[in-house]
Amino acid sequence: MPRQVDHEERRRLIAEAVCRLADESGLEGVTLRDVAGRAEVSMGAVQRCFRTKEEMLRFTLGYIGERIAERVRARLVRSPAQSAASALGHAATEVALLHEDHRAEARVWLAFVAQAAVSAPLAETLRTNYAALEAVFARLLAEAAEGLSLPAPPDPRQEARTLLALADGLTTHVLIGHLTARQAREVLHAHLARLWPDGGAGGAGGGPPPGL
Repeated sequence: MPRQVDHEERRRLIAEAVCRLADESGLEGVTLRDVAGRAEVSMGAVQRCFRTKEEMLRFTLGYIGERIAERVRARLVRSPAQSAASALGHAATEVALLHEDHRAEARVWLAFVAQAAVSAPLAETLRTNYAALEAVFARLLAEAAEGLSLPAPPDPRQEARTLLALADGLTTHVLIGHLTARQAREVLHAHLARLWPDGGAGGAGGGPPPGL
């Protein structure tokens, strides 16, 4: 008896194929036929999972966003004894995609960001991703201030937006070679150190926290 196909597993398989193609040639060159070939499934299988290319791209963007968010959650869970300030530094580093093994993902992410500028559905998915990350950053900012017995930022959500925009911008600067990954981490650390000049941000007074 043939094995029943896991629909969500196949959608993720197709999303991975989209990512590989987008990394090689951008989203402009991604077609349903090429995706089917890269995923090693039939055109019919792709069309049963996604009615249109736009639907496929939107799912893939959400898939990438969830993958990044999962790494952020994993960093927070992995070291429960770490301070909220250190956790914030680790989370921002994950979002900025500064690690060498995330460089391909960073290229794909930026390809989707560019496409979202002219695609309302993709823009909506991006806004959802960013809102979730903002909420995590805002919570960590408030918890870090409490742990350091310092006043919380007047507007944690606004500070979270600033940090998210900085992390996102650093992704671009590293990809185009304007900054090295190390320089980007130093920029990120300097910003966090300014939030807690008396020694927050995971030891801001003495250097970046481990992993930042």
